[in-house]
Amino acid sequence: MFSCLRSSIALLIAVATGTALAQAGGASFPGIGRAATAAEVRAWDIDVRPDFKGLPPGSGSVKKGQDVWEAKCASCHGVFGESNQVFNPLVGGTTVEDLKTGRVARLTDPSYPGRTTLMKLSSLSVLWDYINRAMPWTQPKSLSVEEVYAVSAFMLHLGGIVPEDFTLSDGNVREVQARLPNRNGMSTAHALWPGATLGGNQKPDVSGSACMKDCVAEPKLASLLPVFARNAHGNLAEQNRIVGPQRGADTTRPEATVAANSAVTVATGAAAPVLAPKAPVKAAADGVDGKAARALTQKFACTACHAAERKLIGPSWTDIAKRHPGKGDYLAGKIKAGSSGAWGPIPMPAQSLSDGDTWAIAAWLAAGAGP
Repeated sequence: MFSCLRSSIALLIAVATGTALAQAGGASFPGIGRAATAAEVRAWDIDVRPDFKGLPPGSGSVKKGQDVWEAKCASCHGVFGESNQVFNPLVGGTTVEDLKTGRVARLTDPSYPGRTTLMKLSSLSVLWDYINRAMPWTQPKSLSVEEVYAVSAFMLHLGGIVPEDFTLSDGNVREVQARLPNRNGMSTAHALWPGATLGGNQKPDVSGSACMKDCVAEPKLASLLPVFARNAHGNLAEQNRIVGPQRGADTTRPEATVAANSAVTVATGAAAPVLAPKAPVKAAADGVDGKAARALTQKFACTACHAAERKLIGPSWTDIAKRHPGKGDYLAGKIKAGSSGAWGPIPMPAQSLSDGDTWAIAAWLAAGAGP
């Protein structure tokens, strides 16, 4: 037993030594491990800190940012940063007085309906860093340094922080930081991370205990708008937008679950839509490779907005197939050119797929989106 133990210890020491040598460059073990190159470290080390360490040199104008925004950002975040029924608004809620004080007054105003990104932003480095590493949603890290500077500048202009002829650069970010509406709003008076070491307290910001006996059953809340009452008082989604980009149902249309297999006719002045049943049409699946088509939807990040059988940002593959059976040409055109209004207020931008890949996906959807 002791011999076995000694052998095990010797083996562990050998493995540890080999690992250390491999990390040091593998001098004694050619071909096993090497030191990371300077280029590899730079590609990984892309974070930008609050003191702007790590910010790459470059610049971007508000005008350039508007072009990039409309091409790559507006489909999710709105033309003016107002967003839509899925994403929260980025811009709004700040005032000229906030630029002077560095504290957004509406953050403590319970009567104000929402909290936008620019209301909460206390460090410009966070805005730049997040756009750089995570945007656009379907192609993260695809923006150039100039485009990140430009989009950041455009957002700051939408918030009234910089003028329309402004160019943001690594040379003036500190000046812009000094104008952020909530630059003085950061606090360490919490216990979310080492409180006392950062000037905060050590008491948790929340406390409670789990119910283990005679627990109250969780309430189930539900809301239903009857079909006959959907448009009795106009479009609720548009009415809610008066106070900001709030979520709401488009009551001029029947619910998707009601209309999935129905043809809809809305009479002028009628209080409710009249639904006429539609006979389902089955498309032929001959020659369609479902596995290859699904692989393409993964490759081109279509699944960021679409799921197999449930609505995500856009409709499910199943719903598209039910609405457009056998319409491969039509669906291919929509993929190439983009679409808006067909499935709600969130538009789909034009996709830059090859003709072959576009047709493969379109034909699969037209044939029923099967496995």
